[in-house]
Amino acid sequence: MKHIQRFLLIVFLTGSFFSCSNTKPENNSKPLRIAISRMHRHHTYSNWLHRYDSTVMLYDMYPLGVEQALKLAKTVDGILITGGEDVNPDFFGKIDDTARCGTINHYRDSLEMALIHYAISHKVPLIGICRGEQIINVDLGGSLIIDIPTDWDTVVKHSSKDWKLQWHEVNIVPGTQMAKISGKTHGIVSSSHHQAINKLGAGLRISAYAPDSIPEAIEWADTTSKGFLMATQWHPEHMDTLSPFSAPYAKLFLKKASNYSRNK
Repeated sequence: MKHIQRFLLIVFLTGSFFSCSNTKPENNSKPLRIAISRMHRHHTYSNWLHRYDSTVMLYDMYPLGVEQALKLAKTVDGILITGGEDVNPDFFGKIDDTARCGTINHYRDSLEMALIHYAISHKVPLIGICRGEQIINVDLGGSLIIDIPTDWDTVVKHSSKDWKLQWHEVNIVPGTQMAKISGKTHGIVSSSHHQAINKLGAGLRISAYAPDSIPEAIEWADTTSKGFLMATQWHPEHMDTLSPFSAPYAKLFLKKASNYSRNK
């Protein structure tokens, strides 16, 4: 009898675990599939998206190689380009400044530009964070400030050895998508970078600035006949769920991915 009771208890606990481990979408649709250009070892980007939909299936594109990543991109509902190394300055005509850059990852540049090309041409929802914003801008013909501390007259501190201590103000441009989803005109963000947008890429507009006029967010200037695109220099994955510059951003991206999934 004790063995039977123990067996039933195990079955009950096991069933309870699996039934509560994920929150499924209310409409019981298939899980969203999101490609992440390179996942962080601490899973910060995946944790950020899973806060708002625990069923999202996430795919790290970095280990796959460009060809296999593009094959997988054909099956996903959204693409996230993440933070990381400096973009090769040769892409925006500043190869002579390579020595003033940090680490450059040529494979990653090729991979992410291929994913950006695919997302834009096939209208796959696309967002970028930190380096992600920078390489989207470069891919669309823009350029970057090579090193803010030496190239930009500013008292705003944009980088720190400890990102947890790196916060600064941003001003949101009225009438932009960022203004609409945040409901704010200014606020505080977690943003750590030594490079930033200089010349703006084709078709883009700036939706947020730091107090020293350095761009902190971009989006399409005209969304007609285009897929969803937004990018931030700041790190929403480092910010809590109450931030108007984090949760609404993730939720909008997942909503656009869901719409894309239904319509493709």
